[in-house]
Amino acid sequence: MKPKVVAQFPLHPDAVKMLSEVAELRMGPFPSRDAFMAEVRDAEALIGAATVDEEFLHNAPKLRVNACFGVGYQDRTDVEACNRHGVYVTYTPNALSGAVADLTIGLLLCLARGILPADRYVRTSWAGDRGQGPPLGVDPEGRTLGVIGLGRIGYEVAKRAKAFGMNIIYYDIIRNLRAEEEGVARYVGLQELLAASDFIAVHVPLIPETAKLIGEKELRTMKKTAYLVNTSRGGVIHEEALCKALAEGWIAGAGLDVFAKEPLPLNSPLVKMENVVLTPHIGSAAQETRRRMSLMNAADVVRVLRGEEPINIIPEQRKNPPPRIK
Repeated sequence: MKPKVVAQFPLHPDAVKMLSEVAELRMGPFPSRDAFMAEVRDAEALIGAATVDEEFLHNAPKLRVNACFGVGYQDRTDVEACNRHGVYVTYTPNALSGAVADLTIGLLLCLARGILPADRYVRTSWAGDRGQGPPLGVDPEGRTLGVIGLGRIGYEVAKRAKAFGMNIIYYDIIRNLRAEEEGVARYVGLQELLAASDFIAVHVPLIPETAKLIGEKELRTMKKTAYLVNTSRGGVIHEEALCKALAEGWIAGAGLDVFAKEPLPLNSPLVKMENVVLTPHIGSAAQETRRRMSLMNAADVVRVLRGEEPINIIPEQRKNPPPRIK
């Protein structure tokens, strides 16, 4: 019998073809968590964004590889537990950096130019207007963009913003010397970035050190005319403090693709706010990007099923492979 592979959601047809040649593939969406867990109970490979911890692994004793669909695995994968159970963890670096950066710039432009209010104005008021029109927007050119986290995605955001004539500063616990040498971005401390930026884009993983990195103190440090864009993880920002900041005018607005709880509840204060742009965690939701991600996951799964080492192992396991699969 072929080994079983479970994908939480539909994969690109090219990836389906690759996997079907060597495995029995079951793809979601599944009607419930119980149905999903029943499928993974005898699976040797998982592709998706599930929370994989000790309990999950106990109920999936045959699992050999957890192929994370994306790059933000830190907040949903217990790497030590995977090591104990001899499970590879892979991800899809470089496959989605451009797409997430594009969305970040898109949110920035929506905020700067008031695109959503302008759209509503055309649909409801323009024909009967007597000359007032929608509020004027802000020119990104000449403004300062502060990037928190200048890794793969942050670097792509900085490059794109540079093309708009923006001044780029960044903060990261690891200096990006390449970006500095290329003149793409200038390093500053976090507090200086918060105080000096007209726009701030957040691109850090959700780990204990970054949980609620942007809270009330940080939001009050920002300019009242500044905008905050987050396409990383919702937990990086203290959402209650952000709602207060937006309601009371500590900052001008926010563009959010990620939230503390997803899907975003309809009773969230963010839903009714006029100074925010909201998207449903679609950073990687572009056709070619999703194809690349599917193929990277599929290729790594195939290698593991064939007894080979996967290519895109997470950094923690590249340094210290799980004992059973060294």
